[in-house]
Amino acid sequence: MVTFSHLDAGTPEQSWQEAGVEALPPLDAHALPGRGGLLIVVAAHPDDESLGGAGLVHRTLCAGADVAVLLCTAGEASHPESPSTTPDQLAELRLAEFGRAMDTLSAAARNTADAGTLTWRYLGLPDSGVARRTGDLDDALAELLAAGRHAVVVSTYRDDGHTDHEAVGRSAARAARKAGAGLLEFPIWYWHWSEPGHEEWRNWCALPLDPAALDAKQQALAAHVSQTGPLSPQPGDEALLSPGFLSYFDRGVEVFRWTPPPRGAGTAAKDFDSLYRRKKDPWSYLSSWYEQRKRAVTMAALPRERYRHAFEAGCSLGLLTEELAARCGRVTAVDASEVALQRAAERLAGSTQVKLLRGDLPDGWPDAARDLDLVVVSEIGYFLQAAELRRLLERAKETLVPGGHLVLCHWLNPIMGWELDGETVHAMARATTGWDVVVEHRERDFLLEVLQAPGQTNG
Repeated sequence: MVTFSHLDAGTPEQSWQEAGVEALPPLDAHALPGRGGLLIVVAAHPDDESLGGAGLVHRTLCAGADVAVLLCTAGEASHPESPSTTPDQLAELRLAEFGRAMDTLSAAARNTADAGTLTWRYLGLPDSGVARRTGDLDDALAELLAAGRHAVVVSTYRDDGHTDHEAVGRSAARAARKAGAGLLEFPIWYWHWSEPGHEEWRNWCALPLDPAALDAKQQALAAHVSQTGPLSPQPGDEALLSPGFLSYFDRGVEVFRWTPPPRGAGTAAKDFDSLYRRKKDPWSYLSSWYEQRKRAVTMAALPRERYRHAFEAGCSLGLLTEELAARCGRVTAVDASEVALQRAAERLAGSTQVKLLRGDLPDGWPDAARDLDLVVVSEIGYFLQAAELRRLLERAKETLVPGGHLVLCHWLNPIMGWELDGETVHAMARATTGWDVVVEHRERDFLLEVLQAPGQTNG
């Protein structure tokens, strides 16, 4: 958990501007529900929705879609040392401010023909205690998503550094995944404690705000006077949100982490063929020192010098396959992309011990991949849905001989557009197999683990 205080100076907005925060790729048009659709916005506290997503709400309403806002807490803990206002009084004050912000956003869109409708509901969860009551939020989200409308869920970022923001983000992610809905996460405190050198934000998207959306956002923010101004001149009643902090939300864009509706093996061939046609080396496998070094670390982590028969799930352009071939009697490698396999075949033309096959894993696990003493699952696990990954791991269990090794290596930063992430992939592997981890290598950007099947190998 990140530790920070709102009293800290924080990262200057100028640093984010110079790093290109307003030049992020535009948000996919499919991330916004069209006419008749539903945008579900979850706010941990009054003002979260205005800071992170008021422009999005305005644009959605003007497009004819409805907006339903779930307010989790009244924000009664924002001024714990206040000598003038009790938590109950602050809760009443902040709920009134929230209501005015919602009225402002509704009114701003009314001049648009066939504008959508904004509704909101207060869940009454404890400020700073949302994590203890996520069941209530889960139920409220499930009820809204059960209507069967084209819905997109919007929430605070699940790694925002604030316990309530993160609990809300995780609940929203669960609900969106279960319902097959898209998910938009907006950072709030992240801009304050993080810095441009943390690379995850470069994978996010920007929603440009036209003058009407900017005006609606500023009017909504102005409603939250208990946060942007002092409650009284007395110590303990100072404004919570400083001018420097508010400058993050004066941008001409709103920034979101976008996770499209879950995809998996069923879309892999189309997705990756398209990707490889657009770019010969999408992940810079050939040119990136990070990728070269990661392959070297993977090979160095293999507990044995030689293996009899290895299976590589998701071989891509065949660079790791080529290195495995130097230490394995046979390598069976599978990829969903025919385009990638054609390029891998060119690279491995002289490697007679390598067999390249096209297949959609896990169901496309080839008959040739059996009696294995090595299975490599590198940078592919999070391109599957959870049930698909579990089946893939079960196939590894079935086909690895006693004492065989299952190697997993995955990027640890957020994966845009897919259900799983690297940490989850590895946790599922440990849980599904129940095998010992005999090698573990963790860095800031990736995790590598080698799991060993019980028993002794004959090879």
